Amino acid sequence: MTESTVVFTKETNSAAAGKDLGARLREGLSDREPDAVIIFASSQHDYVPLLQAIHESCRPGVLVGCSSAGEFVSGDRGEGSASAVGIRSNVMRFTAGLGRNLRADRSAAAGEIASSFQGLTSHQYPHRAALLLADALAGYTDDFIEQLSIATLGNYRFFGGGAGDDARFTKTHVFCGTEAFTDAAVALEILSSKPIGVGVSHGWEPASEALRVTEANGSTVISLNAAPAVEVFEEHAETTGQRFDRNDPIPFFLHNVLGIDTGSGYKLRVPLAVLEDGSIGCASDIPTGATVHIMRTTAQSAADAAMRAVSSAMSDMRGTPPEVALFFDCVATRLRMGGEFGMEMDALQRALGGVPYVGCNTYGQIARSEGQFSGFHNCTATVALLPD
Repeated sequence: MTESTVVFTKETNSAAAGKDLGARLREGLSDREPDAVIIFASSQHDYVPLLQAIHESCRPGVLVGCSSAGEFVSGDRGEGSASAVGIRSNVMRFTAGLGRNLRADRSAAAGEIASSFQGLTSHQYPHRAALLLADALAGYTDDFIEQLSIATLGNYRFFGGGAGDDARFTKTHVFCGTEAFTDAAVALEILSSKPIGVGVSHGWEPASEALRVTEANGSTVISLNAAPAVEVFEEHAETTGQRFDRNDPIPFFLHNVLGIDTGSGYKLRVPLAVLEDGSIGCASDIPTGATVHIMRTTAQSAADAAMRAVSSAMSDMRGTPPEVALFFDCVATRLRMGGEFGMEMDALQRALGGVPYVGCNTYGQIARSEGQFSGFHNCTATVALLPD
């Protein structure tokens, strides 16, 4: 049996917010200590006092989380806030792992996390998954996920996202215990006797012809079809009757992301800036030689994507009722939709029925699962369902 409770606060004093969250988490679990607490907090918070107050108030067995760019739970959402879930379970076992120095050595960071995982040596639980939260500003998150998959022998399903900082794109943190770390990733290992559902979907479709990435460097696209990348975007804007300003490209980029053709779908990448040489800086890596399209979407498409992600995760559960959902979507989605972002939250809750959810807007979403569109994504709804 699993018990959970989700809580949310707009309290701006970090110590007071942590005390309030911890007290309500414990109260929601019949005044018992949680086995695990997951916390998402705006960059406006002072993380150590927040985490210390949560720990002192409810004494969780494991405490993990990350900084975020918009926080939400069933029935409430906002920015500059914090959301959390507390879980007690006799069908799941939780362990936290931390990997550091992502920029310098992603393989070593993956090894650090894998060394903490109990399921690599114990086979008591048939279902193995991990919530993975990373400092995506360190770069090469796709490679880190691949390294972690290798380090865990491909035996784990991963879900989660890149930590945020309220769309400042300056400095993000992950939380492990009562400490906050940059240039790091944290994982919450979840070993379960019941299935764990993971679903991922986006509502974008190609709006341009196929384009070849003729030169790229990490997350910077230098040329498309041998032309400066910015010129390709400018031509697309003119063709589709949209305004594109090199000095203020974000309003255009939020509605015109790049989709990498994987042969079985499109992995999205959000453009963020026009560089002096006409190249485009993106939120995540794009490989040279990839085939891409400039993509389009609508607010309704985003809501539909959230519902499809839930449906896929429910299918994963194989008839086991879910107790609580974890939901991650891109900060770019929230910024693009503005007030219409509530449509996606409403659609998510309708698809979940009475199942509560907790989550945040992230800098990229993580989904690595059998039969799923895997890796590191942008503008993609990601849902994980934990069993009752």
